[in-house]
Amino acid sequence: MTAFPIKHVDAGELSIAFADGGDPHGEPVVLLHGFPYDVHSYAEVAPMLTDAGFRVIVPYLRGHGPTRFLDPGIPRSGQQAALGADLLAMIDALDLEQPILAGYDWGGRAACVVAALWPDRVGGLVTTNGYLIQDVSGSTAPLSPQLEAGFWYFWYFATERGRRGLELNRREIAEVIWRRNSPDWSFTDAHLDEVAHAFHNPDYVDVVIHSYRHRLGLEPGAPQYDELERRLASRPPIAVPTITVDGLADGNFPASDPSRDAHLFTGPRDHRLIPHAGHNLPAEAPHAFAELIVDVAEPPGDGAGTP
Repeated sequence: MTAFPIKHVDAGELSIAFADGGDPHGEPVVLLHGFPYDVHSYAEVAPMLTDAGFRVIVPYLRGHGPTRFLDPGIPRSGQQAALGADLLAMIDALDLEQPILAGYDWGGRAACVVAALWPDRVGGLVTTNGYLIQDVSGSTAPLSPQLEAGFWYFWYFATERGRRGLELNRREIAEVIWRRNSPDWSFTDAHLDEVAHAFHNPDYVDVVIHSYRHRLGLEPGAPQYDELERRLASRPPIAVPTITVDGLADGNFPASDPSRDAHLFTGPRDHRLIPHAGHNLPAEAPHAFAELIVDVAEPPGDGAGTP
């Protein structure tokens, strides 16, 4: 993201660091990364969108890169409600008018949270792997063994051995996850090194460990998010215009029938499949991902273009 300046804004619990590019008066798009990744997932997508006239904002999520907590006493929560609250606070702090939200993994979950609970604040949504809001109270329900095997790090992080492993091996754990998540993606050591800088945030380990332990029901959420989590437990529907997308080479979340979660999208919804793309879809298929954002911003018949 070296082409865009990194700025900072105080928003909610955080001083959020974000890349900001394009026409400041253009339609805003917020691009949200996952774990274990960072803003470089959008290194190619962002310039395509600014060329198409959008203002593009790419924040570092809590616990990543230069983003910092404002109060040393605030719990270093990684739960879904915290990620959604961070995103809403940033939208408010930057005075963004109905931005398009797009993301995958943690970032897609944050985008889904805001789109579901505050639809009047959102112009449209692009989310990988469908509807990502979780009913944490149902966390004890097992998945298929094949899917559970891909979540090895959930169980690793549930142990103190896993916490210590993450402290010592941040880059190495990311590499193992990347290779499983994206078997067709030929990333370089230099690219991984560049992204791994974001993992040296002082809150990275605490936020990541809490995220996975909370979703497994092993740690409570931060009290300030109890009401938000109660609302999310009902899995509220998303009414804003949405494009959901699956990569056909996603080693962690195989492409699924969109009818499975159709009842959770009550507004216009389209579903796309991207060949040869894995879990880090914007980095692996940047042109296709940029097109999704253009399409959700300008529905058919409104003159949608191609970045």
